[in-house]
Amino acid sequence: MQKLTILFILLWLTLPAVQADNVLTPHKVLDLETVGETAISPDQNYIAFTLNVPRPFDHDAGTDYRELYVYDVENDEILPFMTGEQRIFGIGWTPAGDAVTFRANLPEASGIQVYKMSLRGGAPRALTSHFNSVISYAFIDEDRLAFVGQGQGKEGQAVMRDMGLRVEVFEEEWVHRNLYVQDLHTGEARQLTEGGTVFDFTVSPDGRHAAAAIAPRNLVDDSYMFKDIHLVDLETGEFEMIMEIPGKLGNMAFNSDGTQLAFRAASMMEDAVVGSLFVIDVDTELEFDELRNYVEGMELSVIDFAWKDDNTLLYAAEEGVDIVLSELPLDADDRTILIEPEMVVFGSFQLVDDMIAMSGNTWEHPNELYTFSLNTGQLVRHTDHNPWLADIRLAPQRKIVYDARDGMDIQGVLIYPLDYQEGETYPLINWIHGGPEAAVQNGWNTHYNRWGQLAAARGYFVFMPNYRASSGRGVDFTMAGYGDLVGVEYDDVLDGIDHLIEIGYVDIDRVGIGGGSYGGYFSAWSATRHTDRFAASVMFVGISNQLSKRHTTDIPWEDYMVHWGYWNHEEWEDVYSRSPVKYAHHSLTPTLILHGDADPRVHPQQSLEMYRALKLHSCAATRLIWYGNEGHGNARNVHRLDYLVRTMEWFDFYLLEGNERDEKPGKYPELGIR
Repeated sequence: MQKLTILFILLWLTLPAVQADNVLTPHKVLDLETVGETAISPDQNYIAFTLNVPRPFDHDAGTDYRELYVYDVENDEILPFMTGEQRIFGIGWTPAGDAVTFRANLPEASGIQVYKMSLRGGAPRALTSHFNSVISYAFIDEDRLAFVGQGQGKEGQAVMRDMGLRVEVFEEEWVHRNLYVQDLHTGEARQLTEGGTVFDFTVSPDGRHAAAAIAPRNLVDDSYMFKDIHLVDLETGEFEMIMEIPGKLGNMAFNSDGTQLAFRAASMMEDAVVGSLFVIDVDTELEFDELRNYVEGMELSVIDFAWKDDNTLLYAAEEGVDIVLSELPLDADDRTILIEPEMVVFGSFQLVDDMIAMSGNTWEHPNELYTFSLNTGQLVRHTDHNPWLADIRLAPQRKIVYDARDGMDIQGVLIYPLDYQEGETYPLINWIHGGPEAAVQNGWNTHYNRWGQLAAARGYFVFMPNYRASSGRGVDFTMAGYGDLVGVEYDDVLDGIDHLIEIGYVDIDRVGIGGGSYGGYFSAWSATRHTDRFAASVMFVGISNQLSKRHTTDIPWEDYMVHWGYWNHEEWEDVYSRSPVKYAHHSLTPTLILHGDADPRVHPQQSLEMYRALKLHSCAATRLIWYGNEGHGNARNVHRLDYLVRTMEWFDFYLLEGNERDEKPGKYPELGIR
């Protein structure tokens, strides 16, 4: 560990300029503790929550910890339950509300199992002993627990591994995820489903049935595109499909008597966003295209919902750069807004009677525990896990709206330089979100892979646009990117940059861009096809060659169905024309490329192709960083810090004043500096 500590001290010392105690630095970003899941007890007296705690750098390298706490509502007190080097997920409560439940991999049992801890104290007790890890669970009643777990693998696989034979028959050795019911008194678990993979389920209030999202295979593509809703008899295991879903499917919930089921889904097969809201009778004979989409025509994307009563739904939605909570009677055309824009940014929420709990953030503070009362309309924050942030100077962050070249209004988030002076121009870092079916909210925007306030403290504008194809503006807005990758969606980014230049904020010669996944794709496109516009680029787990990407990703059907609409062999020239490597020989933009070498979504080959093309055919500075055993993003603390320090250093060198572009490495290949 001493060598590791020295390494990061050295990395830290390489960063020039801002190291003051009262601004965010890379190490401080990775010190932030954030509330994760929340769960209200049945009697509303307690709220369980998880706390993401960064792994200290004097521990062995690895992922962050996730601790378990309970907030005592009446006494306004936080009770620690599982702290220290823990990884707690899937929190909930027993039906009686006398114990907290969660999933964890503890020494008491093999693999990830379901545990409960009494409010009266004591050690956690395992409720399941599945031969493989438990993936999700829900109580049927006090005596029975339903859970999803992976089935048994093929005989002989363990023996082959023990013999040292590392052979995989690619995409043929998957095993179904099955639904099980466990008797909590005897410990006996019965397998209910067979012949399909259960990716999600919800139990009816009477405990007789479960609505399950079932796909033909246990493959990532199936989890995206091929789930249908089935009704499973929890006694006999018989199940039947009650709604065939043509595209993506989200979460589901029964009403109080189990006769109706609400669910989120994409509006059609080609829709990339699970942002529409539907309700069906459990015995419906309707087809999907006959259902009412309760948010049709609205400029929003539903991210979660709950039944208030049998005729009323509450739903949270991305609406531009804000999150809004609304109430909608099923027999009404209009909604009532409960949580207004700009109040708090959150994802999922839990409703028990009149109390809502969520993990929420603002632009001034990362996720904490919040509650909202339906009776009083009061929104309250209950925790403060980063009190030191009160002494940190934060730059102003604002919603920005500008007109694209065709007149469409585009929204984004803009963070000002910390010591912004009106009339001066500043360097700009564009941070591009992935997906593209995602959106930036006007909340906390500083993470290991999102420079936010860290860059602002160093004198940058940080621009985060919700370009067309993003979520949060309705189906038509999302569909603008269908079959037109880096078309109008990318123009929206350029138009935002031009707007910032025209109003006198940004120095046209000091514009950088970065992002991961689809944001990495935009960064590669910027460094090649539009190299004249960008002085630095950071490409993280990004796409360089769409022809090869589409044949190496783990979601080829999703890519085809919601993004392209045609295969490579049908329009290969068009696909290649949207590939940054085609234009790599034009590049004059210094490009830093970073990728996990175990990424299944965007194969590491994409970064290697970009690197090779630039090194062979461009005189721009280029560097490729491999992160060992990382997937589509970095999970290990040491790799997160390395990413943050290394990328910020790259931008500082090429964008901060005093570093003229013609004097930088890459312009003199005869010196061997490339």
